[in-house]
Amino acid sequence: MYKGEKKMAKEVVLTVAGLKKLEEELAYLRGEKRQEVAERIKVALGFGDISENSEYDEAKNEQGLLEMKIAELEEKLRNAKVIDDDDITTDVVGIGTKVKVLDIEEDEKIEYSIVGVTEVDVSKNMISNESPIAQGLIGKKKGQVVDVEVPAGTIKFKILSISRID
Repeated sequence: MYKGEKKMAKEVVLTVAGLKKLEEELAYLRGEKRQEVAERIKVALGFGDISENSEYDEAKNEQGLLEMKIAELEEKLRNAKVIDDDDITTDVVGIGTKVKVLDIEEDEKIEYSIVGVTEVDVSKNMISNESPIAQGLIGKKKGQVVDVEVPAGTIKFKILSISRID
């Protein structure tokens, strides 16, 4: 990068539900959480000399981390591309779809929800559109057999069904 050149912000793909979740988290951090941290700082200041006050140092560090998190969420929201529910088709795998696949080698059925990177929840099989599995499935149709490259090798999936995420 050259002096004065602006770094292009990365587009953040979100479903409507993901956008709502980020907005709620930001509102909580800006309101209730900021007040909580400010109160901790105020209480710590009441302990006297701040040069040797670990409670004050901890509270100030927490405040710094909180402000970084707020700035990060604001940046994501500024660069958000929201996938409208009307734009989600079940003809092909894409963001906002749930895809049921058969791992041919393991003879195991698995269901993945393809979401934006900020909505990932591995415990619910909600995978990022940027993940290797999602990249291998996006754009594919029901009935197709797909070879997906993952760090551990290649997985052969048969796409059994495509639906909208509930």
